[in-house]
Amino acid sequence: MAATARFIMKAVTFATIKRFLRFSAHLQLLPILEGGEETLIGGQAVMEGVMMLAPHSCCIAVRKPDGEIVTHEHPVAKFTDKHPLFKLPILRGLARIGQTLVLGAKATKFSFNTALGPELAKEGEAPAEISSNMLTLGFVLALLLFIGLYKVVPLYLATQIGHHVQALSSRLAINITDGLIRIAILLGYLYALSLPKDMRRIFQYHGAEHKAVFNFESGKPLTIENTHKFTTFHPRCGTCFLFVIVVMALVLYAFLPVDGFLAKLALRILLLPLVVGLSYELIRYAARREGTLLNLVTLPGLWLQRITTKNPDDTQAAVALHALSGAMELEAKQGGTLVVA
Repeated sequence: MAATARFIMKAVTFATIKRFLRFSAHLQLLPILEGGEETLIGGQAVMEGVMMLAPHSCCIAVRKPDGEIVTHEHPVAKFTDKHPLFKLPILRGLARIGQTLVLGAKATKFSFNTALGPELAKEGEAPAEISSNMLTLGFVLALLLFIGLYKVVPLYLATQIGHHVQALSSRLAINITDGLIRIAILLGYLYALSLPKDMRRIFQYHGAEHKAVFNFESGKPLTIENTHKFTTFHPRCGTCFLFVIVVMALVLYAFLPVDGFLAKLALRILLLPLVVGLSYELIRYAARREGTLLNLVTLPGLWLQRITTKNPDDTQAAVALHALSGAMELEAKQGGTLVVA
């Protein structure tokens, strides 16, 4: 037993723990960094790189510490093709977001192992990689943090405020206060995440991904020079989608006919899939009616992208274009056609 304990303590080094915590923080960013609505070409920023998605293809491009760009391409089978039920409204949003989060988590794992492996490896030892077990544990930690930060804390604070402020003690007032606190936590959390150096770099890659997608959608040649001409703010970004989710939650939760902290908390968790599905449908509907008042739906999300996207440098734009080209080439090999409508 003592030998086993010493082995575990030796294996769980400070560097491993530090790396896992950084990895978990990046997993928590997945809803912010991924595309919130199904498109011809979309993407996501990862550690020192970008993942690009075509309809049936994926390419991850990551720059190693020595400057080399490493790619990983693989075909993507749509979940809705295997399970037609998830083509229905509400359910299609859950399928789309779920599949993108899984792909994003795997891309994040690949990027960490590629970009940070050499940095954290000791001399004469093979680089310590993020394992599948660490990926699962990271997902669990991210989920628990999400529930705690966006469900438990806002409701608890709103309930306490209701107990001390008579004007905010009604069921409706507590539910609305809960929603407003949730929005404030989201804004504060995004700002705090933007401060560390490695997070600012991933937000630069997020900006590079948006610029590359705009470059593709414009029909202009895919070059670094052309990519820099476009904005980093994209209406189909996961940041917009996440903001719509918290606003949709505020509206739906406000009219829940239940009292009691635990009952309210349970309903908030149970209704989360409905909130996500409805938010997806709203974003999807608004995206198909550009130039109308429905564009106001994504406007706050575009403002938030001042935090979650930064202007990339040439090397970061090059990585985004590399990933985009890889996804397009694989799509062509599979017989897919990429035509901007």
